[in-house]
Amino acid sequence: MAGRDDAAGGVMTSLIEKIRAGNDLSAFDVQEAAAFLLSDSIEAKTKADFLTVLHDKGESAHEIASFVRVLLERAVPLEIEEIGGPIIDVCGTGGDGIDLFNVSTAVTFVLAAGGATVVKHGNRGVTSRSGSADVLEALGVEIDLEPDDLRECIKRVGCGFVFARTYHPAFRVLAEMRQQLARRHQRTIFNLLGPLLNPARPKRQLIGVFSPHLTMLFADVLRQLDCKRAWIVSGTVFDTLTIDDVSTIGPTVVAEVNSEKITSAVLDTRWLGIPQATLPELIGGNAKTNAETITQILAGTETGPKRDLVIANAAAGFVVAGLASEMNAGIAMAREQIASGRALEKLKALQNYAL
Repeated sequence: MAGRDDAAGGVMTSLIEKIRAGNDLSAFDVQEAAAFLLSDSIEAKTKADFLTVLHDKGESAHEIASFVRVLLERAVPLEIEEIGGPIIDVCGTGGDGIDLFNVSTAVTFVLAAGGATVVKHGNRGVTSRSGSADVLEALGVEIDLEPDDLRECIKRVGCGFVFARTYHPAFRVLAEMRQQLARRHQRTIFNLLGPLLNPARPKRQLIGVFSPHLTMLFADVLRQLDCKRAWIVSGTVFDTLTIDDVSTIGPTVVAEVNSEKITSAVLDTRWLGIPQATLPELIGGNAKTNAETITQILAGTETGPKRDLVIANAAAGFVVAGLASEMNAGIAMAREQIASGRALEKLKALQNYAL
């Protein structure tokens, strides 16, 4: 056994040296690296060294796509049928260092009300006070549904939550090391992978990323993974400060994947009649506070900048889902789902599903 561990450690060391020399990993290298990262026989320090040098080199689209393929093979299988509308995931990388309320979680209910089938992948907060799992739990939603139950939930409600901890059990061995790296503010490929690892493998995605330079990188990854339609967005707050959402404060960099084609653009929601917000108006709190905010937005009692941010991001989701032809139509759809009470009904249906 010791001999095998030594051999594995030797392979990891050689991969680290390959990366340090500025070389990208092959698909086979990634397969080996993933096996070692998810093994409990490799020292945490060796794993941390590998992830750190890979980040320092800069992860290529091919490397990220290879990791996604290997890690999805190890996920709990989840096949979702297209019940009514197109299947879409709405998810952000986190890591922007700004504690907004849970925008993509609120968007889930608006999109489901408008006819999309939303399979939302998410986790507990690591870089924020409230991850999607935390806020849904605070809303009284059952977050830990097994595949059969989750399929039934999505069939009945039109949306459901894929809890990363449940569907990626292999990651448990990495939890402590990832927390240590996070405390050192050391980013790794795992800060990028979250939105790409939905085991339902949706062909349509709205992904928020913490830096504008990642938009085209993610677009290339999604093209390699045969994504049908995606928007990857990074919104400006001011100067170099960005959020992993469509911004209502400043311009948003957008990379679009449409079949095999990748394009980029800049979107400014002020052009679309959405009032410009300020950062303090959009800041969230803990899971309980954010749950109250989401409920108020969907109930129509919160009508200010936070609602506008949800509408802008839901509009992008409707475009990606193919339910709206462009952002103005998407904004009208999003407003209608909230004004009619249908978005709130979706939240209530999800809250009542497991009762």
